[in-house]
Amino acid sequence: MSSPAAAAAGPGRRAAGGGERRARAGRPRGRGALAALAAARRRGAPARPGRLGALVDRLALECRLRLGPRGAGPAPAGPLSCLGCRGFLGEPVTVACGHSYCRRCLRRALRARCRLCGARLPPAAGPGPPPPAAGLRTSVVLTRLAEKWFPRRRERARAAGRLGELLQQGRYGEALAAAGEALRAEPSDLTLKIYRAESYAGLQEFKAAIEDLNAVLAQLPNWPEVYFRKGKVLHDAGFLGDALQLFLQCLALDEDFAPAKLEVEKILCDLLSPENLKEGLKESSWSSSPYIKNKALGVPSVMEDSLSPTELGPKQNEEIPEVASEPVKGSLNRAQSAQAINLTEMPAREECLKRVASEPLLTVQEKGALLKRKLSILEQDVIVNEDGRNKLKKQGEPPSEVCTISLVYDDIPEELIDVSDFECSLCMRLFFEPVTTPCGHSFCKNCLERCLDHTPYCPLCKESLKEYLADRRYCVTQLLEELIVKYLPDELSERKKLYDEETAELSHLTKNVPIFVCTMAYPTVPCPLHVFEPRYRLMIRRSIQTGTKQFGMCVSDTQNSFADFGCMLQIRNVHFLPDGRSVVDTVGGQRFRVLTRGMKDGYCTADIEYLEDVKVENEDEIKDLRALHDLVYSQACSWFQNLRDKFRSQILQHFGSMPEREENLQAAPSGPAWCWWLLAVLPVDPRYQLSVLSMKSLKERLTKIQHILTYFSRDQSK
Repeated sequence: MSSPAAAAAGPGRRAAGGGERRARAGRPRGRGALAALAAARRRGAPARPGRLGALVDRLALECRLRLGPRGAGPAPAGPLSCLGCRGFLGEPVTVACGHSYCRRCLRRALRARCRLCGARLPPAAGPGPPPPAAGLRTSVVLTRLAEKWFPRRRERARAAGRLGELLQQGRYGEALAAAGEALRAEPSDLTLKIYRAESYAGLQEFKAAIEDLNAVLAQLPNWPEVYFRKGKVLHDAGFLGDALQLFLQCLALDEDFAPAKLEVEKILCDLLSPENLKEGLKESSWSSSPYIKNKALGVPSVMEDSLSPTELGPKQNEEIPEVASEPVKGSLNRAQSAQAINLTEMPAREECLKRVASEPLLTVQEKGALLKRKLSILEQDVIVNEDGRNKLKKQGEPPSEVCTISLVYDDIPEELIDVSDFECSLCMRLFFEPVTTPCGHSFCKNCLERCLDHTPYCPLCKESLKEYLADRRYCVTQLLEELIVKYLPDELSERKKLYDEETAELSHLTKNVPIFVCTMAYPTVPCPLHVFEPRYRLMIRRSIQTGTKQFGMCVSDTQNSFADFGCMLQIRNVHFLPDGRSVVDTVGGQRFRVLTRGMKDGYCTADIEYLEDVKVENEDEIKDLRALHDLVYSQACSWFQNLRDKFRSQILQHFGSMPEREENLQAAPSGPAWCWWLLAVLPVDPRYQLSVLSMKSLKERLTKIQHILTYFSRDQSK
């Protein structure tokens, strides 16, 4: 029996689900979904971070639509650029999907998923010697290229990495001193300014932090991370409404910016807390007013109020709607937030909120005039020209075109490009389909797979790659491949030509055919294999990679290594086990005779010729062959039906049911399929089976099978 509390919460949960579904479907505007969630909270439904994703996405979408095109953020930083922050790839980490990010982006979890392919991004391992279960570490090859091509930028990236470690440890004073010293040497480095702003924020010097972040935005106005850092500063200062606006602007620029999503969800959960709903929210206000009127947070439903008129583009001349009739805590209009942030003495959070709550409310006309004449420190005024270009308007200065710092490096000098920097340490040739392991080492895909056939450890550092082997993704390192294509096109062309020649040689189905020396195989009959030897792992993989998906099967022979006759097997499916072994589902194909024997990379090969039955043309011979065939088929069915149930079920499970009788006996190159199925299930000596496999006369094969069945039928009758 459910409790009264649970019964009361039931409708609330359903309403919350409805609000979430409506936000996900995109039908209502953001405040409509907020209204549904607020109503659900009144009925007792829970609101926790992590459960408001669809609502956050909806609010970010509306923010994006209102702001209009904002550009794509910082330009890529030349040939070695991070996919996340677009900055210099000083500490490159290649993730499992094959794309490369700087350690800073991964350590700070700025993105939950890869920008290009959407794969989930893991956090990078910390500095120092790797523990046994360490995460992804810096790519050795890309790090060497960064040190060789851009030594100064590499050193600055290393210094920035040390700054990040100080901030992560909460040593804000040391971080501030280090950032100041680094900026004196490189005053134009925007990443250092972000670090210094974080140091100021950690020391609660919010005004200085905002000044640094605004300086970065003046250079790169579409950098999502700066909006997020700015929102964090304002959140710590107590300005929750303005912080929410900035977090949504961050998501408008980058919808997968994970920390901003989490912050918005936290603020919305605070907004939808029962005490706030009881004090400041009326049911009717959600449908009639464009504002969320709340004691803890008073921010417009989609942000009309927190945007300056000039930022609204075509809507800049519209009348600004009147705000709530009572002062609210936690959100400031543009002028108020500017005045509060620019105070010589930054008040504590409680004092800030108390002061804002006691200030008189501006009229519509006063607010509009003040917004037009006072530059808010939270946002630079952006003017959209007729041609669509953004211009930055500064106080006391005429509008001028937005200044951006070019992060694109000069092209790499030819003398610094060396093919030896792109050589696989296993084959000593140019990388072909380079892959990077979790320990940071790069190899040709084929070379690494061959090593993992023998042992699940890195060939260089001997770190365990068991999880990497079990995953079996082996994604190509995109950045390495792009650099090779760009700077070593001739060498890559030669390398590809050599690879194609090797592949063509491996894909020949009469010359140097790979031979699996194991058991008897027959045309049309399934032959499941458990592959565990390294040489056969390589052989199976090559058969798949070349596209033939075929190899020969022969029984062993004491004199010649393997028998003179065999059967081709066609791979239907491969199930790879976590330790590198595999279960290969194959079915028999054509029979063959071995002409010459050879060896390649540990497994046997052979030049072969295929066998086909000699067809009978004479009508009398065809009639006799049909009569013999029907007789032996009936005899085979009788023998199988007289088997014990246990044996019969085992045969059916392993080989399937017996094939039906065929009308055209000579249609297939190897004759009727049921003959081979029967030969496979009969407990006959392999040498006898081999003699039947080599026969090119259907009549002789049927006669042999008849003799075998007669022998076993006598045993059944005893």
